[in-house]
Amino acid sequence: MQRQPTSTRSFAAEIDPRGCRPARARPQSPRPNRTELLVRLAIAALLASALLAGCTPEEPAQRITNYRELGELRVATRHDAISFRADGESASGFEHDLILLLGERLDVPVSFVVYPDVPRMLAAVMNGEVHMAAAGLARNERLPLKWSAALRDVDYVLVGRDDTPALRAESDFSGRMVSARRGSLVLEKVERLRKREPGLNLHVPVTEGDQTLLEHVAEGRLDLVATDRLHFALAKRIFPDLQVAWDLPLKSEIAWALPLDEHDPLAAEVDAFLRESTGSGLLARVADRYFGHVQRLRDQDINAFLQRTRELLPRYRRHFQEAQARTGIDWRMLAALAYQESQWDPLATSRTGVRGMMMLTAETADRLRVQDRLDARESILGGARYLAMLRDELPDEIHEPDRLWMATAAYNLGMGHLRGARAIARSMERDNTSWWGMKSVLPLLSRPEYASRLKAGAARGGEAVIMTERIRNYYDILSRIEPPYVPPLQPRNIVLGRAAD
Repeated sequence: MQRQPTSTRSFAAEIDPRGCRPARARPQSPRPNRTELLVRLAIAALLASALLAGCTPEEPAQRITNYRELGELRVATRHDAISFRADGESASGFEHDLILLLGERLDVPVSFVVYPDVPRMLAAVMNGEVHMAAAGLARNERLPLKWSAALRDVDYVLVGRDDTPALRAESDFSGRMVSARRGSLVLEKVERLRKREPGLNLHVPVTEGDQTLLEHVAEGRLDLVATDRLHFALAKRIFPDLQVAWDLPLKSEIAWALPLDEHDPLAAEVDAFLRESTGSGLLARVADRYFGHVQRLRDQDINAFLQRTRELLPRYRRHFQEAQARTGIDWRMLAALAYQESQWDPLATSRTGVRGMMMLTAETADRLRVQDRLDARESILGGARYLAMLRDELPDEIHEPDRLWMATAAYNLGMGHLRGARAIARSMERDNTSWWGMKSVLPLLSRPEYASRLKAGAARGGEAVIMTERIRNYYDILSRIEPPYVPPLQPRNIVLGRAAD
């Protein structure tokens, strides 16, 4: 099935400086029945935070028809580092990708409608403005909504800096300030904590997301932030001074919110999709794509990388960008690969004879016509061409970003060993078209019973997995702190290794 076109709309232009949407004239609707009145009461309770902020909620929107009649699946979301992140004209994220796959199953295009916060997203579902909401929503059975099966488990923590006073008992919260995202489940837990410890100060920002709040903690602008452990792990790769200050006794599940409508066919379709995705491993593969590699780096690794990013990367940035222009591979990915290979040392040399910024063998350098492996520009351009060649050798059935991760493993391991590992995966009925499937097979290449099946003999496949996972982390970090590069006369959408169609 071909992927359907996807559109993203935002209400940003319709929101006033306080975050409120202006009231608009609505067509006259019939008098609501008892059920509709109950729903509206629930919406009013949900938007209490907006009222406290000085906003006047608008009347419920005219309900949209079901997705079949409308001809598209309309999904409420919000900007979030895990679930939905937009970069110019392109978007990605764990739930973004799953929703696109759901749209393929339903054979309808997906339209993402971006809201500023969770209360307005959920109100849009209950109002009938959208068909569902998907954006890191913790299941809350007290709301008049139908929840899908769980996408992933989540637990919550309070995060501070490693140089702030420690929290050993609830009494230590007196005089401290805790920030929690509006509409989040963890906000309710912090509010209950404040009832037990009135000296705790609570800060509820209007529109800031978890990653922005964690950045403010790292900068010393906020004291503590209540968030989930995965958002903390993502932020800690950029700000290694962050630490968990308190484990909150709260666990939940991330799920999708749908309206309470027993006649809506979408809920059954969503349940079937998630059930099949769990059984086939699709859900696990998409999860691995976005956060399966997150905790591969130690604090000292991150500190060293960030320091070299400031001190060394500016010298070679233009060479990486030139390499992107020649190969279509994001320059930040090439820089991440080079860092893993040499820590951006153009004179690096190993005991086995590989040399230079991209640690090329003499044979590979000759093949790529690299005359001086110790010349930074030559090495970077040669290494980028080699990675592109490996990527292009892979069969068409392997799609991005898995295609790039497998090519990265082959950069370390060799394409012969990767092909052998794919054959072994096939014999084991593992998915040999995804990195998620292959990274559990590659470590087997060092075992005699598997190495005997390889033409090239045994290989240290486990090291190739570790190397690739570290490069994924470095690439993610650079993607957050370094802007993309758009070469002249090249399409703007560079997607993990090749220009978007």
